[in-house]
Amino acid sequence: MTSHPEHKASSSVSPLDASRLKIEKNPKAGTPPPPEQLVFGKTFTDHMLTVPWTMEGGWGEPKIQPYAPLAFEPSSIVFHYAPTLFEGLKAYKDPKGNVRLFRPDLNAARLNRSADRLSLPTLDGDQLVQLLKKIVEIDSNWVPDKEGYSLYVRPALIGTQASLGVGATTEALLFVIMSPVGPYYSSGVKPVALEANPDRVRAWPGGTGDAKIGANYGPCILPQREAAKKGYQQNLWLFGDEHYLTEVGTMNLFVVLKLDNDTWEVVTPPLNGMILPGVTRASVLDLLRDHEKGQSTLPNLPKIKVSEREIKMQELLQAEKNGNLVEVFGAGTAAVISPVDRIGYMGKDIHVPVTDSGFGPVADEVLKRVSAIQWGKVEHPWSVPVKD
Repeated sequence: MTSHPEHKASSSVSPLDASRLKIEKNPKAGTPPPPEQLVFGKTFTDHMLTVPWTMEGGWGEPKIQPYAPLAFEPSSIVFHYAPTLFEGLKAYKDPKGNVRLFRPDLNAARLNRSADRLSLPTLDGDQLVQLLKKIVEIDSNWVPDKEGYSLYVRPALIGTQASLGVGATTEALLFVIMSPVGPYYSSGVKPVALEANPDRVRAWPGGTGDAKIGANYGPCILPQREAAKKGYQQNLWLFGDEHYLTEVGTMNLFVVLKLDNDTWEVVTPPLNGMILPGVTRASVLDLLRDHEKGQSTLPNLPKIKVSEREIKMQELLQAEKNGNLVEVFGAGTAAVISPVDRIGYMGKDIHVPVTDSGFGPVADEVLKRVSAIQWGKVEHPWSVPVKD
C-alpha cells in the first residue's frame, strides 16, 4: 500500500511506528454480552489504542490500554472548530475461528485524505493497519462467534491543542475503540423509504463531502428527523437546480436501470468532491465490473453496464414511468447493502421494486458475495487475517 506523506514531515519528526507499541492489559476485563443483546455502538471492548502527535516531535508511542475516558482542556481545539475525523471498519470471525479485517488499507488511505483536508497529521497507512490488527487480536474474544455478527472498529483522529486560535493544530490524538455489533437486519430485511428534499444539502463542490469528518454528520440529523415525521427513514441528498442524486443517508447510492431486455445499467454518482469514497462502494463497483467483464460473474444477473456518472431526479422519474427502474440501494459499512422501496419527491412518491427477499436482484447478489468475503467463507485478498 502506498503511504501518505507525513504532516510537516522532516528528519527530526517521528513517523507512526507500530514496533514502538506498548500494551497495558485491562485487569478488569469484562465478559462480552450474548450476541442477541447487542445494540449498535452501545457496548465497548476491554481495550483502546491511543497515539499522541505533536508538530515538533511527530507521532509518539502507540499504547493499547484499558478502555477509559479521555481528558482534554476545555480550550482544546476539537471542541471549538471541529478538527475531528473517523473511520469505520469491521472484524469478522471466519468458519475456522480466525479473525479477519475487510480491506483495512482502504480505510487507512481514506483517513489520510480526511486528515489532509482538516490539516491534521497524516500517517503511514501500513503501520496503522498493523496497530489495528494488534488491538483486534488482543480483544478477539469480543468478535462474536455467530453468523451475521462482527466487531465494529472505530479509529478517530482529533486536534487537541489547547487554544482558541483558529489554525492548524500543533497537537493531536489518534485513538481506536471497538464495539461488538449484530446484523443490521436482525429482524428481517426492511427496505427504507427516502425523502428527496432539494432544500436540504449535504455537500457541495469545494466542500468536505468527500472526507469522513465529524462535521459532515451532525448537520444531517435534523433533516433525517424531519423526514421521519413524514414517514421516511432517511434522506436522499440532492444537489443543484438540476436535483442531482448524491448520497442516501450516510451511505453511497446505487441506481439500477433497465437499458434493454438483455442489459441493466448500475449507476453511482462519481467521486466529484461531494461523494464519500466508501470502502463498500469500491467493493460493489469492483464486483460488478468483474461481472461486466465476465471475469467473475454474479449469479442470476443479466449483462451489467457499470457507470460512475451524474444522475438527476428527472431521470429517475422517467425510469419509473417507463418501467425501467429496477432497484435503488445504499452501500456502507454498517448495513453493507440497504435496499430502497420508496422515494418521496416534490409531494409524490416514486415506488422502487424489491423482490420477496426485501432486496432488489443486484443488491441481493452483491450482498451475498461481499458477505462471503467478509466472513472468510471464500478466499479473497480483501479479507485480511489479523494474525499473519
